[in-house]
Amino acid sequence: MKFWDCFWYLIIISIAAFFIGRLLPKKWFRAELFPYRSYGFEKNGRIYEKLYIRAWMNKMLDMSRILPFMMPPKRLTGDCEKRLPRMIQETCVAEFIHGTNCIAGLYCLWLYPGVGGVIIALIYAVVFNLPYMIIQRYTRPQ
Repeated sequence: MKFWDCFWYLIIISIAAFFIGRLLPKKWFRAELFPYRSYGFEKNGRIYEKLYIRAWMNKMLDMSRILPFMMPPKRLTGDCEKRLPRMIQETCVAEFIHGTNCIAGLYCLWLYPGVGGVIIALIYAVVFNLPYMIIQRYTRPQ
């Protein structure tokens, strides 16, 4: 039963986080400021290439493909200069939402005390959020 408590909790917070991300003012997110700015250890994205990100990033579930009417297009065709700042802000929003999900997922440690809660919280963070945070940091211009 504790597993299912965690499962439904994580489903609910993930859905809520998506809609919160759509509603947050984009002006709050600035790629040149902490925590979104590029750091020296990232080596202009080369660290992510060592994770073979190009091989797997487009195979990941993408909300812009599932709900295209709710997400701005990712392809920068046409008036690129006008749309680029919004795309950069969207990567910051996505990184924020996935990071917040990692923290909120720790509630599973209370719902399912012991090893089970730890495993679920780790899987949720490492499998369902961290890869998306990496994708956002990789695709955001340095």
